[in-house]
Amino acid sequence: MDPAQLHDVNSGDKLPEVPLGTSTAAAYANAALHNLSVSHHDESHELRAPNDANEDERHRHVSVGHFDPDGVDQLKRTMSRMSAGQRSTGQRSEKRGATAASLLPTHASHRSDESSEHTLSGDGPFDFEKTLQQTVRRLDESDIKRRELGVVFDGLRVVGLGASVSYQPTLGSTLNPFNVLETIKKLRHPPVKDILSGFEGCVKPGEMLLVLGRPGAGCSTLLKTLANQRQDYHQVLGDVWYDDFTPQEIAKHYRGDIQYSPEDDVHFATMTVRQTLDFAAKTRTPHTRLNETREQHRDKMIDVLTTIFGLRHVKDTLVGDASIRGVSGGEKKRVSISEVLAARSLLTSWDNSTRGLDASTALEFVRALRLATDIARVSTIVSIYQAGEQLYQLFDKVCVIYEGKMAYFGPASRARQYFIDMGYEPANRQTTADFLVAVTDPNGRIPRADFQGPPPPRTADEFAAYFKNSALGRVNREDMRQYREQSSGMQEKKQMYRMSHRAEHAKTTQKKSPYIISIPMQARALMLRRWQIIQGAKATQVIQALSFVLQAIIVGTIFLRLDNNTATFFSKGGVLFFALLFAALSTMAEIPALFIQRPIVQRHSRAAMYHPFVESLALTLVDIPITILTLVLFTIILYFLVGLQEDAGKFFIFLLFVFAMTITMKGWFRALAALFASAAPAQAVAGVSVLILTLYTGYTIPQPSMIGALRWITYINPLKYGFEALVVNEFQGLNAACAQIVPSGAGYESVSIANQVCTTVGSVPGQAEVSGMNYVELSYGYSFSHLWRNFGVICAFGIGFIGILLALSEFNLSVAGDSSVTLFKRGAKFNLDQPKGDVDEEKTGDAIGSDGASTRRNAEGVSEEAQKAMEDVPAGKNTFSFENLTYVVPVQGGHRKLLDNVSGYVAPGKLTALMGESGAGKTTLLNVLSERTSGGVVTGDRLMNGQALPSDFRSQTGYVQQMDTHLPTATVREALLFSAKLRQPASVPIAEKEAWVDKCLKMCGLEEHADAVVGSLGVEHRKRTTIGVELVAKPSLIFLDEPTSGLDSQSAWAIVCFLRSLADAGQSIVCTIHQPSAELFEVFDRLLLLRKGGQTVYFGDLGHKSTTLINYFETHGGRHCTDDENPAEYILDAIGAGATATTDVDWHDAWGKSQEAQTINSELEQIHAEASQRPPVQASMTRAFPTRWGYQLCTLLYRDAQNRWRDPSYMMAKLGVNIASGLLIGFTFFKAKDSIQGTQNKLFAIFMSTILSVPLSNQLQVPFLDSRKIYEIRESHSSMYSWTAFLTSQILVEIPWNILGSTLYFLCWYWTVGFPSDRGGFTYLMLGIVFPLYYTTIGQAVAAMTPNAEIAALVFSFLFSFVLSFDGVLQPFRELGWWQWMYRLSPFTYLIEALLGQAIGHSNITCSSTELVTINPPSGSTCGSYMGPFIQSAGGYLTNEDATSACEYCAYRTTDAFLGESFNIYYSNHWRDFGICIAYIAFNVSAAFHCEAGCILMVLIQIACIFAFSWLFRFRSGSMIGWIKKRIARRN
Repeated sequence: MDPAQLHDVNSGDKLPEVPLGTSTAAAYANAALHNLSVSHHDESHELRAPNDANEDERHRHVSVGHFDPDGVDQLKRTMSRMSAGQRSTGQRSEKRGATAASLLPTHASHRSDESSEHTLSGDGPFDFEKTLQQTVRRLDESDIKRRELGVVFDGLRVVGLGASVSYQPTLGSTLNPFNVLETIKKLRHPPVKDILSGFEGCVKPGEMLLVLGRPGAGCSTLLKTLANQRQDYHQVLGDVWYDDFTPQEIAKHYRGDIQYSPEDDVHFATMTVRQTLDFAAKTRTPHTRLNETREQHRDKMIDVLTTIFGLRHVKDTLVGDASIRGVSGGEKKRVSISEVLAARSLLTSWDNSTRGLDASTALEFVRALRLATDIARVSTIVSIYQAGEQLYQLFDKVCVIYEGKMAYFGPASRARQYFIDMGYEPANRQTTADFLVAVTDPNGRIPRADFQGPPPPRTADEFAAYFKNSALGRVNREDMRQYREQSSGMQEKKQMYRMSHRAEHAKTTQKKSPYIISIPMQARALMLRRWQIIQGAKATQVIQALSFVLQAIIVGTIFLRLDNNTATFFSKGGVLFFALLFAALSTMAEIPALFIQRPIVQRHSRAAMYHPFVESLALTLVDIPITILTLVLFTIILYFLVGLQEDAGKFFIFLLFVFAMTITMKGWFRALAALFASAAPAQAVAGVSVLILTLYTGYTIPQPSMIGALRWITYINPLKYGFEALVVNEFQGLNAACAQIVPSGAGYESVSIANQVCTTVGSVPGQAEVSGMNYVELSYGYSFSHLWRNFGVICAFGIGFIGILLALSEFNLSVAGDSSVTLFKRGAKFNLDQPKGDVDEEKTGDAIGSDGASTRRNAEGVSEEAQKAMEDVPAGKNTFSFENLTYVVPVQGGHRKLLDNVSGYVAPGKLTALMGESGAGKTTLLNVLSERTSGGVVTGDRLMNGQALPSDFRSQTGYVQQMDTHLPTATVREALLFSAKLRQPASVPIAEKEAWVDKCLKMCGLEEHADAVVGSLGVEHRKRTTIGVELVAKPSLIFLDEPTSGLDSQSAWAIVCFLRSLADAGQSIVCTIHQPSAELFEVFDRLLLLRKGGQTVYFGDLGHKSTTLINYFETHGGRHCTDDENPAEYILDAIGAGATATTDVDWHDAWGKSQEAQTINSELEQIHAEASQRPPVQASMTRAFPTRWGYQLCTLLYRDAQNRWRDPSYMMAKLGVNIASGLLIGFTFFKAKDSIQGTQNKLFAIFMSTILSVPLSNQLQVPFLDSRKIYEIRESHSSMYSWTAFLTSQILVEIPWNILGSTLYFLCWYWTVGFPSDRGGFTYLMLGIVFPLYYTTIGQAVAAMTPNAEIAALVFSFLFSFVLSFDGVLQPFRELGWWQWMYRLSPFTYLIEALLGQAIGHSNITCSSTELVTINPPSGSTCGSYMGPFIQSAGGYLTNEDATSACEYCAYRTTDAFLGESFNIYYSNHWRDFGICIAYIAFNVSAAFHCEAGCILMVLIQIACIFAFSWLFRFRSGSMIGWIKKRIARRN
């Protein structure tokens, strides 16, 4: 539905009409101005209690100017001018859709008279209200139809796949054959579970439904199901009706009328707000409009949306994401709302959309939904955690879910009393939403003490049955019946709905299609969007273009101006192969980005905005001109630097084939991405495909030399056709001078050419030149006649791959999601089948089946076992104080003060809350207090007992960060024990540490989850684990940053009660909190309140029921706080926090002048005065870390080894790549012969083996970076262990697995190729041990200096291609020219020389018939006598020495001659003196040194690089550039 839609309040059961024309904005404004002040008298509000109706209306209706009053005034003036202009042309407006006129009755608006007093009056003589009324009246009199949609569901049941708990997979379990059988069994008969069952109710147009429940209760499932998003579930049973339409009809024809808005705001980060909304409006702009173009319609819609939702000031700002600066979180949420409204949905489900927002922003969001629902008369369904009372009152209905059962569905105003009458009571000042959720928690609900009725229900089934039998249950069913009767069985109304939908379709769009614009229109819109995305990320395109240019320059200078002789034939083939391969394979980097955008495409497709295949087509089309521009630069530089044939026709053919090949391979890799649900398998398959494509192109091994069993791969390899075309294009018409004529030299000066021959394949006796085509035909089996045939084949491949891409894009939109299964360590005992509903608060406290927080087990919300354990918590004896703390950071153009003279103290045993609006500096203050800042200048005093902080202050304190950063494969017990081992002093026995961990597990309520894997835990238990990890260190002071963020109200209560118990046990605690309920707020003892700019507004006690705090604000100019108001929300509102609140009082100034501030200053002075009477707090550590370096390393090694074992996908990928590559390369070069080509095949078998370092290094960089993230974010700040121990552990833990992988590769590869067995030992030493040492260390060295895996892979690939280019294989050493110094620096030079020289050196060569050169000796000479002198000087042999004609000469007798002459590789270098080799390596002055020792030294150098790069780029404090500037300044 168009967001500008208005409805007639007296329309009865007539189908309302939609204003879709010129007055889109006017209709918005008119609805906004009326603001639906007239009560809805239709059936949707009959359930509301009479005495509550007026109050509900006041709460639920929101002013249109709430977000942007100035914008509304501007819009009003715009609309006045627009309406004035339309009055002159309105009578001439063209009416469309006349064919439907007879089906739709017309009627004028009846609300103008009764609601005129609620409208805005226009400036000047023009009457804005009357203009709007006339606009609406013209729409009502037109043939434009409008529609609305509600939903009724009865007996709804949703069935999902899988169990709720399982065992953690490991490498051992993955390889266990019995588990394979179990997996097959589960695939055939998958386990199923009921997610929802027994749901019934309805949501009518203009109504808002709030869905409440604990995490895992099924809220998201209900929202998805009602939004007709059924793809993620095994089965959906029961009746669901969208008015008179079935879910199948909606999905097939009207999908765009229903939308599901996911929890996260996922948009294209590089598009602006205006572009994002314009695209949504463009794809859903109806064909039927009044006298306006599509562009005018979109512009007005965007203008209205950005005005109503306060986005006018960020129209041209990027949306942004975590890595790209854009709009704020609240603004991004409003962008999501506007996008949905611009797409004109009639029924929308919003899933937990207030997550992470502070109280004021959350309230603004729901007010926006209320406003949108009232204006557009849509149906709105919302799920929210921690809903405040003001927020709750905006809803019409509420649904309470208890473990997949419907505990309540009905009027929001009657839900609280319903559960009170049931037998439960809310806690003091508990909000209605919190109370409704608490009732579904066995440990959170409070039975009424004076309740005289029957026992209230306890289990989920009992709650569901109770509601069905209740009066409100009967009212709900009656409401369903009435709405069902009103909306069903009316064929005329259904037909009008269809006509309304069809009228929106473009002329060329199928009338039954859910998409309202045609495919060409979709393509144009998507191509523009793709261009906008590219424009927003220009840096990426520039970097890509520069990488092409740089690679072209490097390769072009390596092969600089090749001579026109036969010695360069092989080099030219290498250049052509590189040009094709680099351009074609560069698109592999797109794969992760394609998966990042898939959730957006999926959401848009389900909203019927466009076909997914059109998005893929647009991507391909927009990519073509960019690819052409990049390749033109690439080919011009490469082609003319190398000196290929300078013929215009040949150059453009070269460019054409490189371009066609690139587009074809882009289609291939994009099709692979479209085939899978996640990036990891797509990248793995892409990597293997690259190996296959490269091997079977025909360069590394010519097609005639391939074994017959695998030669067929070349026929399905598009690269083969491209390479053949480039080769024949270059060599056609090329006649090259022979580089080596046989025989020649001393004694052969007078021999005629008739008695000489060129050794190059394709030479003709008696000719000093060689035809390029002869060389190509005999070496590769290529023919020039295949040139344009191959172009057709490549185009066919390209069209085929793109066609597959389009098909897969359309039908496979699946996205790999996180599993909700809780995993336990293998061997742990837990009850897999305990039903959730069997939990009884009178029998058990915190069973796994309760799936929730152990809250309110007694008066304090903590179990008796936990309280007993807390008796051992070391009581705090020290007072931490801070005075006049100021924090200034450098920003562009100056400095910014984040904290401004903040003072206070933390007393032992007190729970202190730190509050303030977004941007007030709460987390900043916490970081400053805990000495965790980086950069900026901190001034002021931080003292312990009035004296300087001890040197080990950070290790004596605990810091619970907002993000729960843990090793995901560790169990809860292991995470706590790891922290205890490394943070408690080494003098504490390990048994004592383990005992303390057990006590902490009890304190944190994690006993039942001690063996659960941290990565599979829910939000609450992860937060408890984070607290436990800090608690095991026995800190004297604990800081917590937003410990309740992302939790539901019951989990938040459980966490805060736990903190309360810790404080009562003597612990000092400081905690930031952003959305506290009244009851949660009262748990705290003291409050430090900040406003923006880091200024103190209040610091002191809360008092009983927050009376001390409230009295302070009321006596200093604040408004009165009512008894039912949340004190936390009151104080934020009083100081002007949030986007809508204002204040006339300067509360920072008022605090500075208040008596309370003077009292705090006196208390601080007293603390400082007592310092002279107490000894200073002593540091508990004499070293930088609590434990020795060796102990740190052992502990880290154990954890990291365990992590690898428990990550079977990573380990199987590592081993799988080695095995698959070994078999593939081995059989490609199967039983290589002893000919020249066979020797070259063995060379490439070893060369291709070294390429494996790319995927293997990329793989190992991911866990390295993940572990480093944990270290940098949490563990380094606690002084747990040295960064050198961390790096050493990371290196050592990878090496055994990589050696195992290389060993498996060696076993699959060595004998398959046909290398001699007696030389396998040294080859294994180099390839199975030294090589994995090399790529492990170089991969981690690159990762050490990069911020993420994507950049690490990019940098490594570039560096690898750099060193690979100079190893003497692609371009022989003698041809490298001035690049020979890089040959000596490249580590692969020595690796390949050691492998090749030893593996195939000192062997004889037996030329094949095509490799023998035929020479006619002078008459009277035998072959032996004629060729003898030449063979003695140049080498080689004759097969027929006694012949007098047709001498058959082979250029090489031994492999040593072949390797030494062509590749500068010598057998004798592989066992040279170790010391001499180290000297040669150290000074880089010669290529003739001991290769094995050289590689070992290179490994040592790489290890040193890991440590150096890590320190320089990650672990040192301050900026590297800043350090250089300081040194320069000192010199000056």
